[in-house]
Amino acid sequence: MKTILHFLDRISNWKSLLLFLLLYMIFPGFILKNAEAKINELSGSSIGVIDLTFSFNPAKTLGMVAAYSESARDYYSMIEMTADVAYPFIYACLFGIVLTLLYHSTSYYKVAILPFCAMMFDYLENVTIITLLKTYPQQSETVATFCEIFKGLKWLCFGMIILLILVGLVRKLLVRFSSRETQNG
Repeated sequence: MKTILHFLDRISNWKSLLLFLLLYMIFPGFILKNAEAKINELSGSSIGVIDLTFSFNPAKTLGMVAAYSESARDYYSMIEMTADVAYPFIYACLFGIVLTLLYHSTSYYKVAILPFCAMMFDYLENVTIITLLKTYPQQSETVATFCEIFKGLKWLCFGMIILLILVGLVRKLLVRFSSRETQNG
């Protein structure tokens, strides 16, 4: 944990923030959006991707795997092993930088580790998705359940990250306004 916090301390500046923001926007805005469209096209219907579902429903995940065509399953696994390896690292760095900038001088600075927890759950989710895609037509309720658990933990981390960013921004604004009032007072 100290290594990640030290890494974030070193890279947390406006240049890094802008770089990771740009990289981040490329993934959902282009790479992953096009990958999902290609998976749907290869399957012949709008199934979507397992990574973006929110409910805890192993049967639905198994149904999605079955609904993908063979070529869609192959393509999806390739995306999980390439783009969806880079993307979690990029968002972990981006949100880690944001949280570091917001909480660096507070006793809550360790919250900056949370995006890396989301990244680890995302990687575990990806492993289970790849397993489900590669072992089809065999279907494992156990693997699908673990997929749902990791996915749920990933989304829980994201919810906490967004909440921490909002709280940190409000805190920064309140500190700024109170210091202006003191100066003008």
